[in-house]
Amino acid sequence: MVKGSFSGAVTPMWLITRYEAVKNVLSDTRFVNSPASVPGMDVGNIREQMIAARGIDPELAPYILDSILDVDGADHLRLRRLVSREFTARRVIDLRPRMAELTEAQLDQLGDETELIENFAYPLPITVICELVGVPEEDRPAWRDQGRALMTLTPGAANAPLWGMVELAQDLIERRRAEPGDDLLSALIRAHDEDGDRLSDRELVTMLITLILAGHETTTHLIGNGTLALLSHPDQLDLVKKDPGLWPRAVHELMRWCGPVHGTQMRYAAEDVEIDGQTIKKGEGVIPILVSANYDPRRFDDPLRLDVTREQDSRRETHVGFGHGLHYCLGAALARGEAEIAFNALFRRFPDLALAGEPERQYMPMSWRLAKLPVRMYL
Repeated sequence: MVKGSFSGAVTPMWLITRYEAVKNVLSDTRFVNSPASVPGMDVGNIREQMIAARGIDPELAPYILDSILDVDGADHLRLRRLVSREFTARRVIDLRPRMAELTEAQLDQLGDETELIENFAYPLPITVICELVGVPEEDRPAWRDQGRALMTLTPGAANAPLWGMVELAQDLIERRRAEPGDDLLSALIRAHDEDGDRLSDRELVTMLITLILAGHETTTHLIGNGTLALLSHPDQLDLVKKDPGLWPRAVHELMRWCGPVHGTQMRYAAEDVEIDGQTIKKGEGVIPILVSANYDPRRFDDPLRLDVTREQDSRRETHVGFGHGLHYCLGAALARGEAEIAFNALFRRFPDLALAGEPERQYMPMSWRLAKLPVRMYL
């Protein structure tokens, strides 16, 4: 556990690195996501400082700072209950045939050589989440373009795509209100219109943006990172080729070994808390570092080794790639299901898949992702 700071944040924060400490912080209700939840103190919002340093317009900041990922207590439970039924393991099982159909259709479009992030890893998850939420097919390219443009660190450059996503959300909400469907957005609109206390206007827009962004970003880069990992470890790839029943366990291991999310949202100590013999004072910020927890030799034998058979029970996970506790990733079951289907179909359809050039990393803080993954499909 160390104390440090990020560029753009003037307040130091604690980085929690050991596996047990990370799980303890993520499950301890004395650590809250919002500084406003720290009683009796005016705590500076470190994420607000970081967003300001990126040049985000103040009018847009609430769409980033006040999502289901950021709120605490009763507000978090209220928002989570509105959407959680669509992301249960049972619901994902029901969705698997459609996800398999979409995967095969996407693979049908690949040529002898392709850039896998652009042409498979990205379009598949955003198509799945858009279908689940209720984004019409003709609107999806705009959501995709704005979402990708948002992933920039250039000061001020995120404002235009974020405004674009707010406008897309507002327009889609009005159309779905006029013509409701059997989708998650229509259900959210009904909850808003029948009882505004359950979901405000801004919360509805924020929820839609959050679901679409969070609903594909992690899966996209799990597919990209995982494909590169398997191509770089042919012995492990051979195991899942010979026994496709290993894919659920393999996805757990890939999420541990090369998961795209390296750290969680900021937490704040609501009171003095002792972690590993160190006192985190009330109001201080902490970030649990998922990647270090997933490589902690106290928990994982030979953690640098990729081992697709490491997780013995595919129904549970020992890694913390999707977080832990009350804010455990809402879409974890969906992401795992998509990844299992995507990897299985990709290597079944193209058993001789190989790199066709050097992968290119995309830099984002607290993230591991590829901008490009050139591959050839046949020998």
